[in-house]
Amino acid sequence: MPTSFMNPTRRGFLAGTAAVGAAGLLGVRPASAAVDWKRFSGTTLEVNLIKSPRSETILKYLSEFEALTGIKVNAEATPEQQQRQKTTIELSSGKPSFDVVHLSYHVQKRQFEKGGWLADISGFMKDPSLTDPSLTESDFAEAGLKFAKDSNGVMRSFPFSVDYWIIYWNKNLFEKKGLKYPETFDDMVKAAEALTDKSTNTYGFVARGLKNANTPVWTTFMLGYGATPLGADGKLQTTSQGALDAANLYQRLMTKSAPPGVSGFNWAESQSAFLQGKIGMWLDGVGFAPPIEDPEKSRVVGQVGYGIMPKGPNAQAAATTGDGIGVTAASQKKEAAYLFCQWVISHDMGARLLQAGAGVPFRQSVLEDQAVRKGVKMPSAWVDAVVGSGKVSQLALPVIIPVTEFRDIYGVALTNMIGGSDPASELKTATAQFEPVLARSEQG
Repeated sequence: MPTSFMNPTRRGFLAGTAAVGAAGLLGVRPASAAVDWKRFSGTTLEVNLIKSPRSETILKYLSEFEALTGIKVNAEATPEQQQRQKTTIELSSGKPSFDVVHLSYHVQKRQFEKGGWLADISGFMKDPSLTDPSLTESDFAEAGLKFAKDSNGVMRSFPFSVDYWIIYWNKNLFEKKGLKYPETFDDMVKAAEALTDKSTNTYGFVARGLKNANTPVWTTFMLGYGATPLGADGKLQTTSQGALDAANLYQRLMTKSAPPGVSGFNWAESQSAFLQGKIGMWLDGVGFAPPIEDPEKSRVVGQVGYGIMPKGPNAQAAATTGDGIGVTAASQKKEAAYLFCQWVISHDMGARLLQAGAGVPFRQSVLEDQAVRKGVKMPSAWVDAVVGSGKVSQLALPVIIPVTEFRDIYGVALTNMIGGSDPASELKTATAQFEPVLARSEQG
């Protein structure tokens, strides 16, 4: 068995996704003739990107944008944590060295909004000489628009790539037990427990148990109970009935149906366990799919279903994270920078992301384009799960500045629950600990 099979690394995962869909792009569309693409020819843009399969796709095709527009682009892609530090320091100074910035919405949206760091692009979107007529707000998944707009409803960036949380399920294990894909949370629990047979080292469910990494699993369940960590009034709702119900569900699945040692699992360990064919269901982001269909990494090639999150008692919701790209408020080249951002989230670039397994565009028209879908090397059920999730997408984490602290504090509580601690007590303690952190972040 290859080493990567047992212990997948992030580097190995990214390399695997880059290989998917290498056969070429289908569904290509010519650039809109209505847009004056050469209007800013001779301009030089500075672009700050997060190093990822998405930025690699941008860099790979950058020469196409330069040929289309006559604009020279100096693009830098740095690792996520390093990029976040750099952008915060430079944007806070009021004199950033870049015109375009790539941001992780689920971590940076509130910080960027509070700082006033992104330009208003809503006027550019209404200008037919600047914007392709196919680019409309209605084409973006709802969660993408929530990410991209500020609290006043102003577009401050373009939603770029989304990660919906789905259920990966082992069709063979389900079939052996005479089970079908769960439609509700109750069905999911029953299936997980029916699939679990410790004598054969078979378990019905796996998800992240490691502190910090595990928090989105809990908030995903919260959405199904009609709850969110933060209310419309900005107050924490993490001790509400919905939050408690979600914590109880998390505890039950992770103690009765998950493999030993799950409290130490991040996505990589969960993926590794699922690839071995002994796990019934795995809950995580849709972007972790490509290795499942790779025979060098997986024992379950052709045996996996890709399911939209089952319905909770109050709602069906696909928890959503994502990234965007925007023009800095301090840029002196906003229109040219806007053209670049528009190209990044264009139909063709979205098709390339999807077909390479490098990301999932927020634009529904790309996902529903049959010509584009023909070029995707993942099973059609995966694309169906992406499209269906987009229709019920909701934000996975609260839009606040101290997202990392939120994940850290509640992550410890969730890990303790796997160890048998009382969910209500853990949530009460975590909320008391996090409330002052949140209050301080909103001051000033």
